[in-house]
This record gives sequence, structure tokens and C-alpha cells, in this order.
Amino acid sequence: MTRNDKNPQSGGNAVEVRGLVKHFGETKALDGVDLDVREGTVLGVLGPNGAGKTTLVRCLSTLLVPDAGTARVAGYDVVHQPRQLRRTIGLTGQYASVDERLSGWENLYMIGRLLDLSRKDARRRADEMLERFSLTDAAKKVAGMYSGGMRRRLDLAASLIGNPAVLYLDEPTTGLDPRTRNEVWDEVQRLVAEGATVLLTTQYMEEAEQLASELTVIDRGKVIANGKVDELKARVGGRTLRIRPVDPAELPGMARSLAEAGLDGVAGSQAVPDEGVLLVPILSDEQLTAVVGLLAARGCAIADLGTYLPSLDEVFLSITGHPATSPADSVPTGTTEEVAA
Repeated sequence: MTRNDKNPQSGGNAVEVRGLVKHFGETKALDGVDLDVREGTVLGVLGPNGAGKTTLVRCLSTLLVPDAGTARVAGYDVVHQPRQLRRTIGLTGQYASVDERLSGWENLYMIGRLLDLSRKDARRRADEMLERFSLTDAAKKVAGMYSGGMRRRLDLAASLIGNPAVLYLDEPTTGLDPRTRNEVWDEVQRLVAEGATVLLTTQYMEEAEQLASELTVIDRGKVIANGKVDELKARVGGRTLRIRPVDPAELPGMARSLAEAGLDGVAGSQAVPDEGVLLVPILSDEQLTAVVGLLAARGCAIADLGTYLPSLDEVFLSITGHPATSPADSVPTGTTEEVAA
């Protein structure tokens, strides 16, 4: 099944997870995870090392069987309908999983045939994907001779052979140079524009902001926050007004004027002489208007002003207590029985 042939049982959410639990011995990798991914969107899943992100992806792609809870993807139950589900999804893991003994074209053709495409359609899709990812010139080269960036592009191409309705990207740009990373981002955005749904795990804050419409933050196997990027930013500290006067020497006087006016929230204003700016916490649109109006009435010459929200790095650190710089979490792979279930 592809994006053009969706399960009629699926609704507005392409992925629905409720109370998902997975243990590895005494370690509870997933501890009652709930999340939804709306059709045709990108959900970014963030979390520190060992948070459970990769375990979640493995459960949703039928590579691991959860110990409790339910999950439906494209309308299919991940435990009870694994064979049907596998035809609707694509998966790109943290490391390229192509067969290094085969050529790039042979890898893609083989996957097409495994997905029950006819020989003609498998050849066509292989050719299309090689061209789409700028690999046509390397089509006959053994994949083991590919660079890291080429392997990553081939791996992503392989995950798209079946034109999946739902795509899992688990740390898709780990180790890539900036140019190749941008190419992967462009491809993800194109897929979503064509109707695909993407669940993205990442440690790159820039990547999450670039691609995801909504975010879920996981720590120690639990969902600890979710929402749109701006909503999560607002939870950490709201907006800040950044004011740059024409004359930096006016900064102390501007700060005093705001403090003496007694406006709500401005007690936390901070002059940053090295940057020549005054930072004012903004609690409401009314306060923003009052601050700008007061400075104008006092005759302060302003060169530039604007509002900004905390960076996603700051949000991540505030919510989890961990910096967003650790590598992706690694978990035990599924047993043969789990993978075949």
C-alpha cells in the first residue's frame, strides 16, 4: 500500500500510540508513551541519549514487539497486522543498511521486488530514485564503494521505493556534511508536500525547527512535552523584545525609563552593552505596545527592534535538563522472533 492506496480505516492521524511500554530486562525503555502524528505532517521526536526514541521507532516499524499498550499506523495495528503495516511504511535508521556487495541500482531493484513490484515497475522505481537522489552516475558502482553521504542517500531512496504512506526517519542526517544534510531536508519537505507522513527522531535542533510542524519530547521512556515549536518555546520563557538604540550610550537611560514606568514584566529587562541592545521580557501584546510607546514618548532613537522566542536548544535543556548534544540512543536489536512476528 502506498500514499495513493491508504487503509480506509485510518482517520486524521496517521500514527496513534497509547500507553506503549517496552522493557529490556530491568530497563524500561518506553514507559507509557502516547503520541499522535497527523496525516501529511512531520512530527519531530526529541530526547537525550537513552530516552527511548529508537525503541519507539522499532516498535512502530514492527522490529520490536511492545510489552503493553497499543499503536496503529495508517490504520493498522503494529502487533496484530504487521505484514499489512510493513507495506505502508518506510524506514531510514541511524546508519545506512544497504547491501554493500550489490550496486546502488541492484539494492533498489531488490527492494522493489521484495515489495512485490513487477520487474518492470521495480526497474522504473530504481531508476527514478537514483535520479531523484543524484546517484545515477553511481548506479552500477558497488555500494561498498560509496561515500558516507552517498550511502545515506541510497538508504533513503530505498525506504521510498514502495512510495510509503508513513516514513520513519531515525537520526537521518547523522554524520552527513551540511550539503548532503540539506539535500535530505529538501527531500523530506518534498515528500510531505506530496502527502507523506513523517516521524523524525533527531538531536539536531536546527533540523527539528526546519522540518517538524509539531514536537514530542521524550525522556527516560516518557513523553514530557509536546506541541508546536512556538508553543514549546513560549513555555520556557515567552517572547523577548530586542531593542537596539541608535546611540548605545542610551541603553542605561532606556532601562531606567522602563523601570520607573512600572510596566508589568519589565523589571527583568537587561542591557547588553557588548551587543548594544536592551532585552525586555514580553508578557502580552499590550505590554509590547506600551514599551514601544513609552520609549518613543521619551524621544529614544531606535535603530532596530524585534521580538524573538527562546531557541529550541534552550527549550530542550529547560524541559529535559539535558543538553541536546548527546548521540542517538542505542537499544538492543530485536530477536529473530520479534522481527518475524
